[in-house]
Amino acid sequence: MADKQALHQTYLPKSELFESAHVKTMEQYNEMYKHSIENPEGFWKDIAEKFYFKTPVQGKFLEYNFDVSKGPISISWMQGASTNICYNALDRHVQDGNGEKVAFFWEGNDPADEGKITYSALLKQVCQLANVLKNNGIKKGDRVAIYMPMIVELSIALLACARIGAIHSIVFAGFSAESLAERMQDGEVSALITTDGFWRGTKLVDLKSISDKAIDLCSEKGLQIRTCLVVRHLSPSDEIVETNGNGDQCDGVAKRPCHKLKVKWVEGRDQWWHQVVPAASEECNCEWMDTEDSLFMLYTSGSTGKPKGVLHTVGGYMLYAATTFKYTFDYHNGDIYWCTADVGWITGHTYVCYGPLLNGCTSVIFEGTPFYPDAGRLWQIVDKYQVTKFYTAPTAIRALMKYGDELVKKYDRSSLKVLGTVGEPINPEAWVWYYNVVGDARCSIVDTFWQTETGGHTITSLPGCTPMKPGSASFPFFGIKPSIVDENCKPVEADQEGYLVFSQPWPGIMRTVYGDHQRFETTYFKKFPGYYCTGDGAKMDKDGYIWVTGRIDDMVNVSGHLLSTAEIESALIEHSSVVEAAVVSQPHSIKGESTYCFVTLCQGIEFTEDLVTELKAAVRTKIGAFAQPDMLQNAPGLPKTRSGKIMRRVLRKIARGDRDLGDVSTMADESVVDTLFSLRPSTV
Repeated sequence: MADKQALHQTYLPKSELFESAHVKTMEQYNEMYKHSIENPEGFWKDIAEKFYFKTPVQGKFLEYNFDVSKGPISISWMQGASTNICYNALDRHVQDGNGEKVAFFWEGNDPADEGKITYSALLKQVCQLANVLKNNGIKKGDRVAIYMPMIVELSIALLACARIGAIHSIVFAGFSAESLAERMQDGEVSALITTDGFWRGTKLVDLKSISDKAIDLCSEKGLQIRTCLVVRHLSPSDEIVETNGNGDQCDGVAKRPCHKLKVKWVEGRDQWWHQVVPAASEECNCEWMDTEDSLFMLYTSGSTGKPKGVLHTVGGYMLYAATTFKYTFDYHNGDIYWCTADVGWITGHTYVCYGPLLNGCTSVIFEGTPFYPDAGRLWQIVDKYQVTKFYTAPTAIRALMKYGDELVKKYDRSSLKVLGTVGEPINPEAWVWYYNVVGDARCSIVDTFWQTETGGHTITSLPGCTPMKPGSASFPFFGIKPSIVDENCKPVEADQEGYLVFSQPWPGIMRTVYGDHQRFETTYFKKFPGYYCTGDGAKMDKDGYIWVTGRIDDMVNVSGHLLSTAEIESALIEHSSVVEAAVVSQPHSIKGESTYCFVTLCQGIEFTEDLVTELKAAVRTKIGAFAQPDMLQNAPGLPKTRSGKIMRRVLRKIARGDRDLGDVSTMADESVVDTLFSLRPSTV
């Protein structure tokens, strides 16, 4: 575990990074940032000139209203211009002579499964699929659902939709049939692209049968899905039959359990990808899209429980995805970049597919898990492809920490230059381990804060210039004007927590909630008129660094003190016995609210009264006596979504002893809940 000095010191970028960086000094950053805020039209116009537009801007470059009292919320960039994001991601590079450059290396669930595809081959297959979609009646403005594992065909499907102007709605392949159906019905989709199935570690997921159930559920509610295109990912036959029932060997892969999976087929609706796509024409003209035409919708959780269809548009998203990728990861030609996120989430949209391809980058796509066949898999892949820029989640980092350093150091990581984190604030303990062990104390870490709604990074360090403070997202990206305010929309003082809001738009900001603009306004703009409200808490230190503290609804008001659950979690995780912690609020008859802490211990550590005393003292020391937890519970595991996010809503129910958990269809392992209820202290 890192010592306290290491957790609180500032780390400077190494000379080999800043000497070649796009942004080499903080002075250069400050100058560019000032230009982006004071003259956003000029700043983004210069960037837009690097991309192909069929029609130039005909009206205002930027027009917006963030104040609900002055009329409907509206944002538009580059009025009257037309372009196509697929053309800029593929055709442009092929025409520039880079067609034989590898676009994606693909790494399958098993280490022996691998592949690659060049920009020319990717363009060819995208055109073929685009023609198949058109042959099935899909046209500009139609919605297409995509429900697939992390295979190259997922990116092909996304790009084919963009090429013909269809709006893609990607649903993470871990969601249930009910969740898929809900998203397809809300988006009124015309077609579904899916896969027969896939392996997730040692588990076989029958994706086609889940898709069939979802289509049936849609049909029951009046939505007919007339086209279902299926990638044959598992087997060369229409039926997968493994006869070895003892689990020793299956399909040639040792220790993988055996299954029998038969693909159900509906004639006239279902089509095999391998039969129709290769037979289609390799030529497909782009649909030239207005910059404010819709590109994709992506569903994210809502406070009401009904998912929101976050809608992004073509032109602004293209500029922002490309620019944030270039500067945040300091991309240069020759880099091998790897983002471990699933394309089913916004991180995969922007930083697996669109951002890298718009920059002509070579990337790694990974279908498997960090723990199969062992917990060294990520570092084995870094070694294999000589990855230079690596982007993953704090959840994965913390989970891998408990396996020790040797599984990391077993592999060559000397190619790494930039390490990124995404999805939630990273605690300083995990940051320092990531920096020292994974990066050998020579890589820059970019701790990125952003959301599905923002389209790309909004607060992040830049690897060549920003002095790094463990746990801080650092400074705003170009075009982002943040404030930290209290309930009355007044700026808070340094080191005081408040609401993180943005006062002017950037090109990648969402434009609406699909089919419900009023919900868009209510959720993001009504609380603080004139500002986009992120829903996250933050504080700014005396040096101007922004520390994101987590969702506002994950903040606790204890005796008048607004406490960040993330800050308490960080204090707990600094203890050498704790590998992960999650803190939620609990009603208190005197304080109003109190904190209830779930702690996951390192292997071999017992949960004792002495340890509880030590952990409470650690929080008192780190934050103050007012922050001392009222309750700590042993948590061998935490309820998480299939993407790895902690389900704090469920933890709040457990803390209160309420077994009415609501919808848990996205939970990866429901058995964790029973364990936590059984370990809940009787004194609560």
